[in-house]
Amino acid sequence: MVIKVFLASSSGSTAIKKKQQDVVGFLEALKIDYAQLDIASNEDNRAWMRENVPGEKKPTNGIPLPPQIFNEEMYCGDYDTFFDAKEDNTVYEFLGLTPPPGSKEAQQAENSQKLQNGSVTEEHPDDDTTRKPAEEEEQEEAEGDKED
Repeated sequence: MVIKVFLASSSGSTAIKKKQQDVVGFLEALKIDYAQLDIASNEDNRAWMRENVPGEKKPTNGIPLPPQIFNEEMYCGDYDTFFDAKEDNTVYEFLGLTPPPGSKEAQQAENSQKLQNGSVTEEHPDDDTTRKPAEEEEQEEAEGDKED
């Protein structure tokens, strides 16, 4: 799977340039494979991007601005949704990729899975102790009261 980032190489807007650099720099830092597709010098790229950004994601004038991000043919989002995913540590989910083991996002997914199962002891990342589920603690307390 290749992440496609649609950019404008000759944008006159410094805001757009900064957003493009932010996306590309972050993908490079995470060592995520991506392709830069220039919409300024390639009409086919521009047309494909405009056709494949979902209608509800297009601005009122109907022309989406770069950067726009896709995973192959699947639309991921624009800079604002990318930024939100970055802030929430959910970039891999945003991109439709599996987070690598040991990443914050993989740990969050693992902890979420454990909480949903409810059968695993609760873990505290800041210490080495584990805690039993509340039902077990209450049961042990009740048994302790019976012995007294």
